[in-house]
Amino acid sequence: MEEKLSVCLLNDSFPPLIDGVANTVMNYAKVINENHGKAMVAVPYYPDTDDAAFPYKVIRYPSINAGNFIDYRAGYLFSYETLEKVKEDNVNIIHTHCPFASTFLARTLREPLDAPVVFTYHTKFDVDIARAVGNGYLKEKVIKEVVKNIEACDEVWVVSEGAGENLRSLGYKGDYVVMPNGVDLPKGKVSPEEIKRATEGYDLPENVPVFLFVGRMAWYKGLDIILESLSALEEYGNDFRMVFIGGGMDKEEVEKYSEELGISGKCIFTGPIHDRNTIRAWYSRADLLLFPSVYDTNGLVVREAAACGLASVLIKGSCAAEGISDGETGFLCERNAADFAKKLAELCEEPEKMKTVGQNAMDKIYISWEESIKKAAERYKIVLENYRAGKYERKQTFADEWLSAEGEILDAMCKVKTRGKRIKNEFKTYGKTAYKISVKAAKSFNRRRIKIKNLAKSKGMKIRKTLLKKIDRYF
Repeated sequence: MEEKLSVCLLNDSFPPLIDGVANTVMNYAKVINENHGKAMVAVPYYPDTDDAAFPYKVIRYPSINAGNFIDYRAGYLFSYETLEKVKEDNVNIIHTHCPFASTFLARTLREPLDAPVVFTYHTKFDVDIARAVGNGYLKEKVIKEVVKNIEACDEVWVVSEGAGENLRSLGYKGDYVVMPNGVDLPKGKVSPEEIKRATEGYDLPENVPVFLFVGRMAWYKGLDIILESLSALEEYGNDFRMVFIGGGMDKEEVEKYSEELGISGKCIFTGPIHDRNTIRAWYSRADLLLFPSVYDTNGLVVREAAACGLASVLIKGSCAAEGISDGETGFLCERNAADFAKKLAELCEEPEKMKTVGQNAMDKIYISWEESIKKAAERYKIVLENYRAGKYERKQTFADEWLSAEGEILDAMCKVKTRGKRIKNEFKTYGKTAYKISVKAAKSFNRRRIKIKNLAKSKGMKIRKTLLKKIDRYF
């Protein structure tokens, strides 16, 4: 009988914080639960969260606010309660999606669970490190340690070939498997009525091109290229509307820059939108997705847009442009505002071309999460076989020994707590049994006492009557 998959998914971001990787983890958990076995998610605690709506188990481990350094909360990894909850599901695969706290936790859980650790490389984490600590020696030191953290995993997956090349450029020397992400949106545009509901109240004139950006509002996503190209486009005499969907630490600066360029009246900032049907409606309404990011290793939004027949304008050679043919399934530009603006001006004159390329994108580059995770589930089984056959060799470091020791300590604490509960329950059981026996004995004794009393009374009455008869003879 084939072993059932039981997967523990780990990540540093999860609702209420939404980003591409959190979306990936949610889809992995959902599809695994539906089609391939059982999945749970272990993520940092965020205030005011309600996990009851998720159709899978969500474990929240203690965390603290990391302040202004990063958008995420920093998790406290060494909680035996976390291990205790994970062990309940007999996990046989640990899959971490972030190279920071989540991967340290995965390595801590590996020994107690006796399960292999898979790591997926989604984003260029060196950019996030630079934002937190700046460039220089400290950045290089942190990157080196994070790469070691990744190399300590049993198998490494990347979401694109470009992602793998980027990981190697940071010093990673191991093997990797390309495992592309999917899209949770169905193929096809939504109805005109749904588009109207989602976009009502916004200034979107008919026959004016609508450009769209969806993602984190961060400069490294190429937002300066978007704004500067649109400023040039206006100078060419082209009308347009630019819609930014998302939130992030740079949102206010981006809005301010649009004002400085004199195009704020044509820019719409909706903030984050979590409803997937509303997102789908915006993809269906727009004429082009503008995504000049060289940071993203996969560009999930490019496939989401393709699901709705929307073509993307991307940077040549970027990971987001991997698999895109210029003029056939998307549009490619150099990494500068001038070339980007030139491409937009050309396309504004050819609205039918935008539609045709959008349809091609839907037909040729779309991949569903069901298809993507089916491949992942097949690979999980190979990972399990390799792990149990001892094919994964790990270079033991002090960190490995320390994390393994921490895992053993947490496991011991779980066992002590479990045994303590069992002993307590046994005492309760014995106590209840003893109480029942004593009650039963008391009732039995009471019945006998009453019986003896009644018997004595009965016999006493009989003797009394006999004596009275004998005494009556003498009178």
